[in-house]
Amino acid sequence: MATKCGKCGPGYPTPLEAMKGPREEIIYLPCIYRNTGTEAPDYLATVDVDPKSPQYCQVIEPKDIHTKCGLAYLHTSHCLASGEVMISSLGDPKGNGKGGFVLLDGETFEVKGTWEQPGGAAPMGYDFWYQPRHNVMISTEWGPPNVLRDGFNPADVEAGLYGSHLHVWDWQRHEIVQTLPLKDGLIPLEIRFLHNPDAAQGFVGCALSSNIQRFYKNEGGTWSVEKVIQVPPKKVKGWLLPEMPGLITDILLSLDDRFLYFNNWLHGDLRQYDVSDPQRPRLTGQIFLGGSIVKGGPVQVLEDQELNSQPEPLVVKGKCVAGGPQMIQLSLDGKRVYVTTSLYSAWDKQFYPDLIREGSVMLQIDVDTVKGGLKLNPNFLVDFGKEPLGPALAHELRYPGGDCTSDIWI
Repeated sequence: MATKCGKCGPGYPTPLEAMKGPREEIIYLPCIYRNTGTEAPDYLATVDVDPKSPQYCQVIEPKDIHTKCGLAYLHTSHCLASGEVMISSLGDPKGNGKGGFVLLDGETFEVKGTWEQPGGAAPMGYDFWYQPRHNVMISTEWGPPNVLRDGFNPADVEAGLYGSHLHVWDWQRHEIVQTLPLKDGLIPLEIRFLHNPDAAQGFVGCALSSNIQRFYKNEGGTWSVEKVIQVPPKKVKGWLLPEMPGLITDILLSLDDRFLYFNNWLHGDLRQYDVSDPQRPRLTGQIFLGGSIVKGGPVQVLEDQELNSQPEPLVVKGKCVAGGPQMIQLSLDGKRVYVTTSLYSAWDKQFYPDLIREGSVMLQIDVDTVKGGLKLNPNFLVDFGKEPLGPALAHELRYPGGDCTSDIWI
């Protein structure tokens, strides 16, 4: 396996060719012990996902990834055509909001500087995606680290401290050319252009307002955004607020741009939409994987626009799953979705304290790529509560040769 950014992966010429690639055999996941009572460095877990392997569903190689580079609140990384690595930032070293981008050397991984022009960072940052054929990059915003790192406070929303804009950048000039306010779009997190490198549209998941918004290029070269999916809140008793949002924390697109997937971390469901017509997504699959509204839990649902009853708790291989579906990854052929359950340790502790005590899990969902549909694989469970140094929180999922959430075709 290559370790240089500019030389990693099999290098499929198109997204459709990538769908013909071999089945995934291992998945990398960054994991933390933070707030679990264990004093140990963060680490990278390698999970065996090959059904023919005797180590199937097991962590086979944990590696220490603790660093002392002094960089602040980094999030998304993408390789560039130059061979450099570009990483988004949520804030400055003091925890104030600052949506800038760090450039690393693709061979040595040494810091080279910032991508944006001096003084040109966005007010807040989180995720980004670029589409070189349209000379554009679009970035999202969560909130200043000082605001979000101790948990969620509704007063911070009222004070306007969370993100509600998309920032459109000139890819060649490295500067913001347009800022798009999102109507009813609070905390835009994960953003995805369509994989087709000629496409001039994509989707962003707005976490707190629990909707999916489509962004697109106008004939005049400017960009616009419109809401295309809304997950209604549930009126509840026994929770932080009288209404519970779904909290969309991750989205992804299949490599053929047919299906959009996203999760509702609080409601507990993973959804699949047919987006063959991006302006009119159609729900084709839904599965509940834990969440805050399960039967027998502390939350009572008083009014629900979608469900007739509260879902049953999820038990896989004898383990009752804590938390809700959070980070997701799709196999290249689109037939399997992998899911983890931890969002951010401070928010885990606030909304799912059992995650802190028990650690997170990794699940696998089988996908019907013909008619649409999602089904749990009952034989797949990676329990990070059984790690050697104690319960751990697993987060993002990555394949060694590239995947649906990191590869960009130029």
